Amino acid sequence: MPLNSTDITHPRDPVQASLWDLLSRWLDAVREGTGHLPSLSHDEDWPSPCVVEGPDAASQVRWHPLSREERADFSGIEHALETRLHPDIQSFYGSFYSNPVPMRAPDGKLTLLQVWSDRDFDRLLENLIGHALAQRRAGTPFSLFIAVTDEDDLNLCVNNEHGNVVLERPGEPPLREVASSLVEFLDDLEPLLPDDSGDTF
Repeated sequence: MPLNSTDITHPRDPVQASLWDLLSRWLDAVREGTGHLPSLSHDEDWPSPCVVEGPDAASQVRWHPLSREERADFSGIEHALETRLHPDIQSFYGSFYSNPVPMRAPDGKLTLLQVWSDRDFDRLLENLIGHALAQRRAGTPFSLFIAVTDEDDLNLCVNNEHGNVVLERPGEPPLREVASSLVEFLDDLEPLLPDDSGDTF
């Protein structure tokens, strides 16, 4: 269901509630700033339930974030990695369909990752497994990426054991803690329009 609905199809947890609010505010900011829904280039190989209009003559489609009817299933990746994923990560990636969205954190600009479709979810799981195996080889703490910045491959990740958000470069130990929890991190973000500029981490 679109994010302007007052209802959702499964009980809210704190991460889902914070993400719902953030994506809703981002969508409102885009509508106010552009006069229409977000748009992107049509790719027939990557359909999504988020797409609501198009493609138009310029091969653009309009879309909006969408609540999933059922929470995504992470049992496969948990079996592959022989570990439980932090529930905040499952809520973050398992509650909505959306394209990645630009945001501003207190430290700079970032792109908040999300899942565009079920096929994209499968690709995400493959990437998370690869990321986890690389961390094991490097002997660094197991974390899962949630956002990317424009600066030197710096990523925002959730530590799988503690649930805090850390700034990392792939294959290296965390540089520093950014927030004590994913909810705290999400609540500090402000929506950006896609063409906004600004400093990065």
